[in-house]
Amino acid sequence: MYGILPKEGAEGRYFALKFALWAGMVSISMMFGAFTSAYLVRKPAGNWYEFKLPTAFLFSTIVLLISSLCLEWAYRSFKNGNEKPYKAGIFLSLVTGVIFIALQVLGWKSMFAQGIAINLNVSGSFLYVISGFHALHVLGGIAALLVSSLFAFSMPFLNSARRILRLDLVRQYWHFVDVLWIYLMLFLILQ
Repeated sequence: MYGILPKEGAEGRYFALKFALWAGMVSISMMFGAFTSAYLVRKPAGNWYEFKLPTAFLFSTIVLLISSLCLEWAYRSFKNGNEKPYKAGIFLSLVTGVIFIALQVLGWKSMFAQGIAINLNVSGSFLYVISGFHALHVLGGIAALLVSSLFAFSMPFLNSARRILRLDLVRQYWHFVDVLWIYLMLFLILQ
């Protein structure tokens, strides 16, 4: 990666952007760590409803995994100068990201249909807050994927160092929200 950066100082810029992204991801991880810690502390205090996770959440996990794989395929294709797989991967990762959000909404509707409203019990509130905040972060990733798609389909194909860097940052964030969701799902299933 470093050898393909064309301008002097570009390497420093790459590290600065990557550091900012990773600092943001650490902050987000700490926030979700606080949510799950509060969940663990509050649950034994009583007045806690037990309910099954919506199946839509399980399907959304699979969809988000597929989305990450598509973006990884797009990134590697872009780096290797393969335009068609790059564009297909970007498009598929965007579409599956949107499907993930749609499945989250179906999951919330399913919970609501079971009588689990956000203000009914703290156990339901935790699930809405945890999944809702994660969905907000996925929406941020979808916005980045939308911009990447616009670059992919509106600009001439050129795998310059700058464009590789942008796609790499989007890829790293997208994998992060994927891993974060898997952690949250495992946490909620095991509780």
